[in-house]
Amino acid sequence: METIKYKVIRSREQYNEYCKTLEGLLDGGSTDKSVADEVDLLTLLIEKWDEQHSTLKEVDPIRLLHSFMEDHKMKAKDLVNLLGVSKGYVSDILHYKKGLSKEVIRKLAERFKVSQEAFNRPYKLRPAVSMPLRKGSVKKKVIKELARS
Repeated sequence: METIKYKVIRSREQYNEYCKTLEGLLDGGSTDKSVADEVDLLTLLIEKWDEQHSTLKEVDPIRLLHSFMEDHKMKAKDLVNLLGVSKGYVSDILHYKKGLSKEVIRKLAERFKVSQEAFNRPYKLRPAVSMPLRKGSVKKKVIKELARS
């Protein structure tokens, strides 16, 4: 009788082990059918564990993203490449200045192997900070011009 290679995940240690195994298989880039089946099975087992034990619903999407970046030793420039967006947009996302687009949510969920719902939740954006006016500012000049007319 053949021994079962993978079983239902019952502990955090087993979960971490399966995640490392899955990551290794994905990094290997094999197109072998048996490897693809193994990836599918591990993904299913990991997703099932996540559904039952996840606290993702308690974490806002940006804190979650920061956590994933830390876990994967990623920097903002890595997100620029992954998402195909500008450095400024990534910076605005990471500093709660702009929301996540549907395309960004899809790419993040795919990269970090979580459901899109993990990133597709409301969170508070920080209001834009306006700079104080200086004496020779353009805005003051425009106001003076309008006052004359």
